Parts: sequence; structure tokens; C-alpha cells
Amino acid sequence: MNIRHLTLPLVAAFALSLAACSQEASNDATATASADKAPIAITEAFDTLAAQGKGFTAGALMSAHTVYVLFDPQCPHCGHLWQSSIPLQGKVKFVWLPVAIMNAKSAPQGAAIMTAANPVETMNAHEKQLLAGEGGMSASASVPPDVLQTIKTNTDLLERLGATSVPFMVSKHQRSGAVITQSGALGTEALAGFLGMGQ
Repeated sequence: MNIRHLTLPLVAAFALSLAACSQEASNDATATASADKAPIAITEAFDTLAAQGKGFTAGALMSAHTVYVLFDPQCPHCGHLWQSSIPLQGKVKFVWLPVAIMNAKSAPQGAAIMTAANPVETMNAHEKQLLAGEGGMSASASVPPDVLQTIKTNTDLLERLGATSVPFMVSKHQRSGAVITQSGALGTEALAGFLGMGQ
């Protein structure tokens, strides 16, 4: 076997891992029995997440511009996207939908953030700990069944969208109105560009 031929796929895989966190193949959270596993067309992605996804809102609650972010609390790239979104929260409503694809901490942390008295403050504290290499917030492994079902539904939606990594964003372009998606984290300027926000 030629080692040179293995180098490019490994480099490509490493490059992809820099922007997003991928799903583990043997994750029980995504093995839930769901009545609807049909793929979601990109044109239907925004309306489907608005109707079926559940999470918490950060930013301009009354904004007509909504961005849905499927994220795993254990994903550092999701943490970077959270930080990048903060300067835009005065103009945009971000709805953060927790999924569980990384490890056993994902669902409990997602549940703790989503059910917190102040999810935005809790997310801020969690992401600071995660990005500092501390694994994020402590959370009870005992997750209420309805909250766990919400996270499983969000995880199913991620799969049905054809996404293989998080963070995964779905929005409408501010100028064209077209449904747009993005896999992986972006810096603040690139995020504003992706959303079609004027300078």
C-alpha cells in the first residue's frame, strides 16, 4: 500500500474536523424510533425546524431574521460559533437547538442549558468552560423524558437534513429570502456575510 495515497484523505479529514464536530457512528441518541425519518429538502429546512425543532432563543427576540443552529454542547466548534454570533445578536434571533451526537455528556448538558432559568447566561458559562478545555458545565445524567425526547427529535432533524456534523445552521438569506444552510463554525464577519447582512 502506498502511504502517499493515504496522506491526502487524512489531511482532508483533519481540515474538515477544524470547522465542525462529526457524529459518532454508535450513538444511542440517534437510534430513537421516529415516525418520520424522511429526508428534509433544503427548501423545506427552515419551515421544518420552525415547526418541529425546540431549543432556546438568543438575540433579538422580535427580529424577523431567524437563524436555527443545531449544536452539540460537547462540540468546541459550536462554542466558537456561539462566540461569533454574540456581536450579531442585536439584529438577529438565533434559536439554538441542542442535539446529542458527541458523547454521554451531550444530552444532559443540552437539557441543562435548555431548561435553565436563563439559558443564554448558562450557555455563556458553559461555552467558556468548554473552550477552556474543562469539558463544559456539570449536568445531571438524569434527564426528564420530555426534554430527552426534544433532544432526540432535534438529533433526528439534523440527520434528516443530511448533516453529518455540527454546528449546522439554517436560515433565510436576508436579501434574497432563499433558504441557506451552513455546516461548521464561522467568524462574526463571515457569519454576517453568510446571512446576507448589510454592512
